[in-house]
Amino acid sequence: MNILQYETKIWETADLLRGSGIKESEWPSYMMPFFALTMIESRLVRMFDSLKDEIGEEVLAEIPKEDLYDLIKDKGQGYNIYIIEKHQTLVDICQNDKSFGTDFEAYLNGFDGETKDLLGVDVGEGEKFLDIKGVISKLKAKKVLFAYTKLWAEIDLKPFNNSEITTLEEHIKRKWADISAETAGEQYTPDDVIALIAEIITSKIEESDTLLKIYDCTCGGGNMLFGVEDRINKKFKRLTQTYGQDWNDALYALAKIESRFRPDSKIEHGNTLVDDKFYNEEFDVVVANPPYGVSWKGYQKDIENDKTGRFIYRPSVSDGQLLFMQHLISKLDANGMGVVVHNGSTLFSGDAGSAESNIRKWMLDSDIVEAIIQLPTDEFFNTGIYTYLWVLNKNKQQHCKDKVMLINASEKYKPLNKSKGSKRKEVDEDSRLEIVKTLTEYKNTDYAQVFDKEFFYFNKQAIMLTNVDEHGNSFEEKLKEGKKSAKLTPVKLSNGERELNEFVITEFDTETYTSLAHYFEKEIKPFAASLDYKEQPVVITTETAQYWYDKEHNTLVKEVNGEKELLGCGKIVVKSSFKKASKTQPERIEISVELTPDYQKDYEIIPYHRDEVSNQAEIVAFLAKYITKPFAYLDNVVGVEVNFNKIFYKPEKLREVADILSEIDAIEEELKELEMGLVL
Repeated sequence: MNILQYETKIWETADLLRGSGIKESEWPSYMMPFFALTMIESRLVRMFDSLKDEIGEEVLAEIPKEDLYDLIKDKGQGYNIYIIEKHQTLVDICQNDKSFGTDFEAYLNGFDGETKDLLGVDVGEGEKFLDIKGVISKLKAKKVLFAYTKLWAEIDLKPFNNSEITTLEEHIKRKWADISAETAGEQYTPDDVIALIAEIITSKIEESDTLLKIYDCTCGGGNMLFGVEDRINKKFKRLTQTYGQDWNDALYALAKIESRFRPDSKIEHGNTLVDDKFYNEEFDVVVANPPYGVSWKGYQKDIENDKTGRFIYRPSVSDGQLLFMQHLISKLDANGMGVVVHNGSTLFSGDAGSAESNIRKWMLDSDIVEAIIQLPTDEFFNTGIYTYLWVLNKNKQQHCKDKVMLINASEKYKPLNKSKGSKRKEVDEDSRLEIVKTLTEYKNTDYAQVFDKEFFYFNKQAIMLTNVDEHGNSFEEKLKEGKKSAKLTPVKLSNGERELNEFVITEFDTETYTSLAHYFEKEIKPFAASLDYKEQPVVITTETAQYWYDKEHNTLVKEVNGEKELLGCGKIVVKSSFKKASKTQPERIEISVELTPDYQKDYEIIPYHRDEVSNQAEIVAFLAKYITKPFAYLDNVVGVEVNFNKIFYKPEKLREVADILSEIDAIEEELKELEMGLVL
């Protein structure tokens, strides 16, 4: 028997939900608890049957209930009084619709405490997890609880082993992802992506008698975590153990239930970023598909006060992906490796000096990034964007050290015959094997390139430019040594529309303004702020001279008795301030004018060199070549970004001019023939 025959049977339960007026997007929340119930029951029956074979049915019957409970409890797979003691299952309960309500409630309450918590049988304060109690209440209100439960009771998973049940579970979760767009990205990583991740991991591990510990900090329902483990177990005899944590109640419950039927698997509930349940553990392998673009503002203080040392830098509060990345790196043991799924923002968001850029730099400085793989668009169920696999490795081979490989696998896919939500493509087996082969060989191909890690670094050199006039002069040259500006004592200021003749104002129009401060805020301050010497004819008159800015020649001008002096490029700065009364002076408005050099802060992006001396020489040579104005060096910040488009961009081949002209001639001839037809 093929267990996937039950996939259709399971989805027949959705027909009843549809007929009851339940929206399609809500189906997963109705189906999750019952699917979990069916899985648990089948495994408990199979476990109990195995126990009978192991110690004998007669011997088992003689064991006191308390000892039997302890014996089964030690297996860590749960307990149910109806199944173990009364030998009754959902099928038996659904035989009698009259007693069903009472029997079903007793059946659910017959589970051990942990299972009841996961299913949400006794819902009070706190987590509801799968919330089967809430679902039952809604189905009762629709008067379809018995019919719905009976359909699930007909799904007999008892003949199948854990691996087969897990396969069915993955197929069902995938379909949930198809119809539940708002949670699909969190709920399910496609099988083909999981397979590729597993192929990458298996290409880097070896047979060993040591335990292989696998960790997923955002494990959801466990698809990726358990899927990777199963694929490793198919290729290696090495013992594996899975660890996972998730904050979503229902998905955690599904993963937790699944974990109970895997050797020593540990699944915990909670927010990994603020409550790491495995704080004292390190792992051989980490995998994750953390949520994209999800804000961590709700627990910002906890992150900022984190004492674990996990978060070297804190990225923008609007996107926590790089928080998860730092956490995962902190969980790797000395020789650990991992594969993490991200969207494109982690490659290039944030300028040099930002937390995002600094995290990327820290990762490359640590030489932990072995490769980044661009996946095709339309790979996930609820997004058509490009996604990327970051391959992390703390035990790089010698030829990979201090290097990063970029693999553009955007064309390595097979179109799906039928779209699944936004998913229209899959990385098929041949493509997966080709990608892994390329990664293993670590050599340049037509779709992959190996770079020294510093290739992704750049200098963001800040400089202070001194603007000059058409003769190359700056007002800076007119200043006395040590002075940054020349203060004027004006007697008049004009902008062509209005004149100011007072520069210390103590009186105001009491009919229009309530106070001198009111006059300042409403009249003087806005006027002073509006003065733009480059756009208006702002003229400053002192007792000895007039000053203005000559826009045509880009210079300040000083005129004394008709004689003009060009002062060089500079600024006219008009400031106004309100001063409260003091012991020696009354309340007043003060207006001041000064001339300053015209400085302009600028940034230049310059290639980076590993050697400090060579790097500085590159900066000097670049600025000498491209900057013609006088300037002073300011801070230099080293940034890191990865730009797949820039590296793998292939310009469209232009058509020959002769071909274009020939086509135009043909079109013109066609138009003439059409015109002739109209005339006739």
